[in-house]
Amino acid sequence: MKKPEIKLKLLSTLADGAFHSGEHLGEQLGISRAAISKHIKGIQEWGIDIFRVQGKGYQLAHPIIMLDESRIQAQVNNPVEVHPVIGSTNQYLLDQGGALQSGTVCIAEYQQNGRGRRGRHWVSPFGSNLYLSMYWRLEAGMAAAMGLSLVVGVAMVEALEQIGVEGIKLKWPNDLYYQDRKLAGILVEMSGQAGGAANLVIGMGMNLSMQDNDSAIDQPWASLSQVIGNDLIDRNKLAVAFIQALDTSLKDYELRGMQDFVERWNRLDNFIGRKVRLIMGPNEVEGVERGIDAHGGVLLETSEGVKSFIGGEISLRKSE
Repeated sequence: MKKPEIKLKLLSTLADGAFHSGEHLGEQLGISRAAISKHIKGIQEWGIDIFRVQGKGYQLAHPIIMLDESRIQAQVNNPVEVHPVIGSTNQYLLDQGGALQSGTVCIAEYQQNGRGRRGRHWVSPFGSNLYLSMYWRLEAGMAAAMGLSLVVGVAMVEALEQIGVEGIKLKWPNDLYYQDRKLAGILVEMSGQAGGAANLVIGMGMNLSMQDNDSAIDQPWASLSQVIGNDLIDRNKLAVAFIQALDTSLKDYELRGMQDFVERWNRLDNFIGRKVRLIMGPNEVEGVERGIDAHGGVLLETSEGVKSFIGGEISLRKSE
């Protein structure tokens, strides 16, 4: 894919949140004001709000800090690739099979075909969120990957806590929540053969500065900017924290499995002690959520006692 160089240069200039005239932008890039206008429309199609005020020029609705591959790479041992525009960070790593070094990371400013669990579309505007995927080779095979999304969730919340972000909780099996609203999602995809190593791609998408007018989202959601009270989030710092936490947690998981993560998950469980409904296809089970067990199953206290439920099609909803 050819990189949209002019649009990226425009965004680098506009990122400070100040007004920039079309004439100045055109001179800077060696193109006409009409061409600037055309590229601005293209940028808006990426989901970025840009205002034009007569006599002042163009201005971003909110300043942004662009992703910087060299800055991130300097702080982590994992190979890192930053893509301005990509189809999907998960798919990019999946397409390369097992040719990558375990721990390789792909981050994007904008995903054209971001996805969540069960093929759901993930809304991915440019520069508003963090889209990060990591490739991991699990030598123990696919069967050992059970509960992996839980491990990733714990790692992400603990990474946020380490940089001073409090109040983030977990929803079984793979979401981060803030005040009962979705903040981030996790998607683990894998390939491999029985008896061999598993090639895992662990993707996460976190809302950072999403706008309230995004009608494509069909559930209550939160942005990290709301949590910390600041629209200007340094996604480079956030990416480094997540990469370091994921790398450490995945290595721990390979050595000891779920045993070190059950108590850590239960501390962060958004629904523990609350009435919930587990939806499994056409079936529903109601009860009080009691955390997770050693296999990563969610524990539900029903009239028949405490039972464990596990499986890719189970979703968890707060009981009315």
